[in-house]
Amino acid sequence: MADDQHEEVSKKVSAEEEIRRGITVMRRVVQGRSRGIILDVCWNNQGQLIEPNGHTLTSFIGALVRNEIPITCDDWRNKELNESKEKIWSEIKRCFNIEEERRGFCMKLAGKLLRGFRTFLSSKFLKDADGNFVDAELPKKYESLISAEEWEAFKSKRQDPVFQRISATNRERASSPAYPYRKGRVGYGRLEQSMLQKEESSETSLPAHVLWKEARVGKSGVPQEEVLHVYQKCEELSQSLSPDDTKGILSRALDVPEYSGRVRGKGFGVTPTSLSVKKGKAPSNRELHARLEAMQAELDALRREREASASTVYRDASDKNSINCTFQPNIPEGISHCQLYLSSPYYRMVGKGKVHNVSGVLLHTRELPAGCLKVSVDIAVDPNAALPYPSDDSDATTVHEAVGSFVAWPTNLICVGYELQENEVSNASAQQKKEVSNASARVKSSGAKKTVARKKPTTKYRSCLRTFLEMTDIPAGGVRTVHMKEGIFGFDHDQMIGNEDFMQVFSHEEIGVTVVNTYIRYLYDKLMRPNGLDETFGFLAPATVNLGLILSRPDTVTEYVLRILMDNKDAEKLFFIPFNTGGHWLLLAINPIREIVYYLDSLGNNWTTYPVMKVLIDTVLQAFRAQRDIQTSRRGANSITWIKVACPQQRNQIDCGYFMLRFMRDTLALGRLMIPTDYFEEFKCAFYTKDQVDEIKEEWCQFMIELNVFS
Repeated sequence: MADDQHEEVSKKVSAEEEIRRGITVMRRVVQGRSRGIILDVCWNNQGQLIEPNGHTLTSFIGALVRNEIPITCDDWRNKELNESKEKIWSEIKRCFNIEEERRGFCMKLAGKLLRGFRTFLSSKFLKDADGNFVDAELPKKYESLISAEEWEAFKSKRQDPVFQRISATNRERASSPAYPYRKGRVGYGRLEQSMLQKEESSETSLPAHVLWKEARVGKSGVPQEEVLHVYQKCEELSQSLSPDDTKGILSRALDVPEYSGRVRGKGFGVTPTSLSVKKGKAPSNRELHARLEAMQAELDALRREREASASTVYRDASDKNSINCTFQPNIPEGISHCQLYLSSPYYRMVGKGKVHNVSGVLLHTRELPAGCLKVSVDIAVDPNAALPYPSDDSDATTVHEAVGSFVAWPTNLICVGYELQENEVSNASAQQKKEVSNASARVKSSGAKKTVARKKPTTKYRSCLRTFLEMTDIPAGGVRTVHMKEGIFGFDHDQMIGNEDFMQVFSHEEIGVTVVNTYIRYLYDKLMRPNGLDETFGFLAPATVNLGLILSRPDTVTEYVLRILMDNKDAEKLFFIPFNTGGHWLLLAINPIREIVYYLDSLGNNWTTYPVMKVLIDTVLQAFRAQRDIQTSRRGANSITWIKVACPQQRNQIDCGYFMLRFMRDTLALGRLMIPTDYFEEFKCAFYTKDQVDEIKEEWCQFMIELNVFS
């Protein structure tokens, strides 16, 4: 009878409360639960387990997984373990106050602890002091957790040749780390918590490299010199790298590859996504299509409302005779002078320019908004007035910013018949000349001091140049020429320039040799000649010295380079070679007298990537030495020095040409014949920003305007 009652009670035990081998450890937690004590656990803002009770929960999960999961389980993702995992999670929730969203973390931690337990058993009982396998009996300490069958299967798996090979590889990889972790079982999360508490800091997290350094400080409290070196390098990089840089500061300092899903210096539980705002489920194509339709309908409604409002305001203002102009609803075809008006917050004239009422006309390759015409703004009457349709291409949002560019303007707010007065022309011209002069002065003084804050470059000259371009035959296939003086490349010629070259700059595409050559003409005219630098610096034509010609006509390249060097053999000079490898621009700076070649590559490649380039340059320098009758020892015959400069690195596949032009510009701005290995202190940075690249574009466009290439 008693046995029947006991069996009946046993049947009432729920699957949630059942643990197959029974809870034999962490009695404090289980006994506390019996008294109604549920422990709270805390997490940092990166999703890591911290104190109070972080260590307790970790130990409790380890006890559960040792009890519930057999040691013969090699694949934690095996679906056959789902039932056991569910029991583990249920037991955790019974003892700890924990949210459902933390299940993923706990299950990953359980898998990690199970792997650690198997490794411990193998190292402790199945290997001798020399690491050789021994046929050990099941330890009595773990007889309640491990059956004899499981133990034999575990030993068999550990003796498998495939496992032995993988184990040896992993053991070798993990042996003798350069920077060993010295905090024992204290993870990065709890280490960070203790550091913040000790410093009484209001911050919620610490930089990865700060944690990394502290985790490698032993009981002595003194970090190793190697660790300090990495930490100091991280501190330097943190001053120059963008917070959004895809490769972490610590990884750059250690010079090691990034692994997918890994965040160095943060520890278990931190992923790239946990450091940023978590993204929701990506919408389906149907949802995106519905959103686009809704946005288009809303945009059309707003446009109709704006046009109706503008018409009403205009009629109200006309009735009061408050406008000194005659509105012409029928704008004549062609290009006409006009006045530009806005209707909100009141009707007033904000600018003057020209309206282009031409069939099929486009605005920056886009169709005009409904009810609008294309206008060019010449004069800003109300400079701060907002454009009715801001320009996407030129970033212009006000009338002043739109001067010299094309914008869309509502037809009912255009008054034709206005002509630019002579005094307005002279005033506008004087203002433009003043701006050009100021811009030129800024270029000349660009190397003065790095600490001087630079004003964000505008798109003024690009917009103006684009306006001029659209009024010529160049977009339809016409070409112009820019004269290249003999002093630039050693021969006199005219550089052809067409629409494709302009669009490379306007649309931020990979630049070709035409843009490079004409920018070199700008450097020659604006930086070298006025400052007497043409005596100490020179250029070699990229159309003559490039990888393609070296492979097809090496004699032609050698003859040209040697001729230029011999023409300047009496004085020390640094020659720039903008070198194109067929899809990438890099810079070679050669000092032939000292036989030094500076190699600047914004992709970080070594010169060994292009061996034929190095062979040709070395050959030319040796021939240059021979023609100057310079005697050298046999050992020193090949002692040409190549120096790889740690120059700013590009972050896309387009900017190499702009970076290469800035390398020349920075060197000329400082006027130095020697380029430091870690680049110039005045211009040192991890990468050039968009504003710094835009400076090159603005200088080029301004120079094209000054050369009057459209005449």
